[in-house]
Amino acid sequence: MTDQLSRVFQALADPTRRDIVARLATDDATVGELAAPYDVSLQAISKHLKVLQEAGLVSRSRDAQRRPVHLEAEVFDLMTKWIERYRVEAEERFRRLDGVLAEMVSTSSTTDARSTTEGRSTTDARSSTEHDVSEGEAS
Repeated sequence: MTDQLSRVFQALADPTRRDIVARLATDDATVGELAAPYDVSLQAISKHLKVLQEAGLVSRSRDAQRRPVHLEAEVFDLMTKWIERYRVEAEERFRRLDGVLAEMVSTSSTTDARSTTEGRSTTDARSSTEHDVSEGEAS
């Protein structure tokens, strides 16, 4: 048997079911109310609701003659905890990468500064030698 988290993600893989969940987030609705914006039968919406219900995302109750569909928000806690765990791990990896990149930039800047300084010393020495040779030729 598939675990609940897998059933939830499988149920939400369908765009129609995601839309139904989004609509139920604002208020409970009947199958007829949920089916209204779609060009599908009540039976097709009922099948979508069955998948959502098996995943634990929705429940149905009896309110007199009405059978409203209700969003079960607790299931989102399960998803949020799972997602949060990996978000925290990803952020930690990015922080370590930022540290490595900052160190590389710092090392590169130090190396560039040293090369520039050494380049000036070499150029200065060369100019001095050329100046001495010119004076020797002039004498």
